[in-house]
Amino acid sequence: MAKLFDLHIHTTKGSSDSSLTPEELVLEAEGLGLFGLCLTEHAGPWERHEFERFAALHNVVLVRAMEVETDMGHMLAFGVDQYQGGFNKAAGLRKAADLEGGFVVTAHPFRGVFSQGRAGSLLYKSVPDPLPKEPEDAVGHPIFKLAHAVEIANGGTIDEENDFALRVAGLLGMPVTGGSDAHSAHGLGRFVTSFDDEINNEQEFLAALHSGRYHAGMGLRFGHLRPYTLQAAAR
Repeated sequence: MAKLFDLHIHTTKGSSDSSLTPEELVLEAEGLGLFGLCLTEHAGPWERHEFERFAALHNVVLVRAMEVETDMGHMLAFGVDQYQGGFNKAAGLRKAADLEGGFVVTAHPFRGVFSQGRAGSLLYKSVPDPLPKEPEDAVGHPIFKLAHAVEIANGGTIDEENDFALRVAGLLGMPVTGGSDAHSAHGLGRFVTSFDDEINNEQEFLAALHSGRYHAGMGLRFGHLRPYTLQAAAR
């Protein structure tokens, strides 16, 4: 049903800072030709029965997920049924994901590194290393041993910081994802993840994540979908 997914979306149902209702989300996505939607709510995944009831009303593939603030920045957790104590530690979240067959992505890992310095960088708040100046400086950060993949295209992050994530992931040979981080209809689909194979449900979605057969995409909102490439240098 869907090869194209926005892996990072917040709605009013589970994210207090969002103005995007679930119904508005589906309508906007269908208008864009985007039929894979991951609801990465701040408050944890929707209750499963409620989510399944909502999903049954719509002709899109919806995925229950959450964005978790950990000691090593924000992480997107897929296939983890509910928020648990200990998820404030990235290692605890990864352990739970492994037990449930889930998948975790380090979200906008370098947000704030160049635009705000250490005070604005969640990735380095509990890591005493100097802030990186070159991608080679960042590859040893422990988050990259805990995350399955790296979000290198995030709609709420400046180009320089997205590009830096792309370079770091390239050095490490890690899978990369894209997501809008939408909190309103305005930015939905700015960045997406394009999968090689059709995905029809949450189980197939998780299997596809683990396969590594996908890439980050851009340009959907302008009718020119293409793989994400370095943006800051292109200006």
